[in-house]
Amino acid sequence: MKTGKGKKVFWSVLTHIELLIMSCIVIVPICWIVMSSFNASSGLASSSLIPQTLTLDNYRNLFTQTNYSEWFMNTLQIAIVNSIFSVSIIMLSSWIFSRFNFRGKKFGLMSILLLSMFPSFLSMTAIYILFMTFGLLNKPIALVLIYSIGAIPYNTWLVKGYLDGVPKTLDEAAYIDGCTRFQTFFKITLPLSMPIITYVAVTQFMTPWMDYILPNLLLSQDEHRTLAVGLNALISGKENTNFTMFAAGAVLIAVPISILFMVFQKYLVQGIAAGANKE
Repeated sequence: MKTGKGKKVFWSVLTHIELLIMSCIVIVPICWIVMSSFNASSGLASSSLIPQTLTLDNYRNLFTQTNYSEWFMNTLQIAIVNSIFSVSIIMLSSWIFSRFNFRGKKFGLMSILLLSMFPSFLSMTAIYILFMTFGLLNKPIALVLIYSIGAIPYNTWLVKGYLDGVPKTLDEAAYIDGCTRFQTFFKITLPLSMPIITYVAVTQFMTPWMDYILPNLLLSQDEHRTLAVGLNALISGKENTNFTMFAAGAVLIAVPISILFMVFQKYLVQGIAAGANKE
């Protein structure tokens, strides 16, 4: 009995040590970035975890010396439109695959699964030429199209798994009451799918804030840049060493995203857990 109890204590201590180490690995860089944003110097080498002098100059300079406000609004607009488009397309396609039987359904699902394995930046050259041909370069709608279409493969499988768990008898009862298929979709399916809808909407909302490759390729003009591209310009090149200003911009990005996650945390967990169940 004592040996078994000793093993439990040993593994418990080992687990807590591992969690403590992992927490430090995650928290220390975050604290460094936050404190660097209040550092009076501009170089990364002179920054420290606890600056000797705290100042808000980096935040002021971010708005007075750069187009941070325009970058922020560009990213916010792209994120909102992308969330709406993505959720609409993904919910419709997932509902069709979940509720209807038709020729080529299995082939379509397997094709979507195969496409989800290839990231969109692998086709950057083709995307650039295509968008240049249609005159979509330096237009935010270009990113919305790529993000919305690129989100279909993985999320369709995820949402389909969630919808498979919604009893079809509810749809049949609605049909008996005189509802059409689309009325059933809007009145029955969507209200019962709020967790997975929230998950898709939040993840798609986050995409423009984090992506650098595609915005840098398609939005070259400064007034059309997203935050990732604009902030990278502060530290790219030999003469651009505004690392503390970059840290201030990173902190401002993290605040709304963190609040968004805390507000919708319950729905995010429910959505990803339920969507992982396949019948």
